[in-house]
Amino acid sequence: MRIKGFMALFIAFFAIFSANAQAKKYNIHTVAFYNLENLFDTINGPNNDEEWLPNGAMNWTSKKYKQKLHNLSRVLSEIGTSENPSNSPTIIGVCEIENRGVLEDLVKEPLLINKDYGVVHFDSPDKRGIDVGLLYQKKHFKPTSFKNIPLLVYKSMEGKSDKKDKDESEDDVVTDTKSNDRIYTRDQLLVTGFLDGEEVNIIVNHWPSRSGGEKKSSPLREAAGRLNRKIMDSIFAINPNAKILTMGDLNDGTYNKSVKEGIGAKRKKEEVKEKGIYNPFEEMFYKGHSTLFYRDAGDIFDQIMVSEALVRKDYSSFRYWKAGIYNKPYMIQTTGQYKGYPLRNSSVAPGFSDHFPVFLYLIKEIK
Repeated sequence: MRIKGFMALFIAFFAIFSANAQAKKYNIHTVAFYNLENLFDTINGPNNDEEWLPNGAMNWTSKKYKQKLHNLSRVLSEIGTSENPSNSPTIIGVCEIENRGVLEDLVKEPLLINKDYGVVHFDSPDKRGIDVGLLYQKKHFKPTSFKNIPLLVYKSMEGKSDKKDKDESEDDVVTDTKSNDRIYTRDQLLVTGFLDGEEVNIIVNHWPSRSGGEKKSSPLREAAGRLNRKIMDSIFAINPNAKILTMGDLNDGTYNKSVKEGIGAKRKKEEVKEKGIYNPFEEMFYKGHSTLFYRDAGDIFDQIMVSEALVRKDYSSFRYWKAGIYNKPYMIQTTGQYKGYPLRNSSVAPGFSDHFPVFLYLIKEIK
């Protein structure tokens, strides 16, 4: 009888606990980052875009451009909808875009236009004229400031190439011929604003490529990591409890020096101290997940990291919940040498991207 009584009490307690848990409701927002892989228009601009013109190497026509926009808008409209079915991402960081115009065309696509996305963009000094940018739903996010912060890196900072890397070509940096030293690459974009009334700081990145090989180019990305940390520290100096999201195609993995030492990112939430940064994609890498394939090896170059204030245990304000990589079957190459890779652009037809997008959820309990 005593055992039966205990079991009855336990069942009653569990039922009450479950009812209370189910009664909790949350406000949820999806935050995403996507390398849009050479989103160029068909207009000859002042940048180095000759390859992406109708008579260029990629035979980039209006029809192909429109199909590329449709492909990307399909992905962006679906990211995060497994847990947030009523909405596409509230905030989307992007890179490899030619100009502001291509983003304005993208947000006017039928699958996105009703979300009323705003655009933040600056032209960068990158050789190919590719930039970073931010899309945001005006209904939920109100920018209060934004600026582009240049990454100052120099030829003299580069390391030595490994033999296997000597044939790697340059694709996104240019040296100033006058000084023969500075390397021009993408700026880091800082946007501050209010997400449903709560201040959030967002940094969008596209760090220097592995031109010349990983070893030679690593110091450039290490400098990018230090700049990223410097930006965050300037925010923390004003508010130690600042909510910061730093995202981008880092051209480095979660384990590289640029991320682990430059930013100081931690693999586990419990390791994150005040003013610290948590990287949910590090654990994913060690579980075998990838956002791209580099020399036939999968890696996670695309990452979103969050500050300590976003990983606290209470949900009285917006907190990090969980993260993921969006890689649906239609985005994946199904045949040939690159089977299993992201379905990217070709000279024959526009694909999606050579990267899979990444995302995370921010949630807040509704009282």
